[in-house]
Amino acid sequence: MVNFLNTFMSYLILAVIIVAVAGAATAIGITMAKRKNAGTAMASNANDGEHA
Repeated sequence: MVNFLNTFMSYLILAVIIVAVAGAATAIGITMAKRKNAGTAMASNANDGEHA
């Protein structure tokens, strides 16, 4: 029984770490995508003014 609990806790901790890393990567990816889209929108707005 003790062996089972040790193994279970080990896998539980591993799962929590994987979820935390995946969540952080998702948050960073969303932030970078928003920043890129904002920069692209600003550049296209600046170019629209030059061509008009």
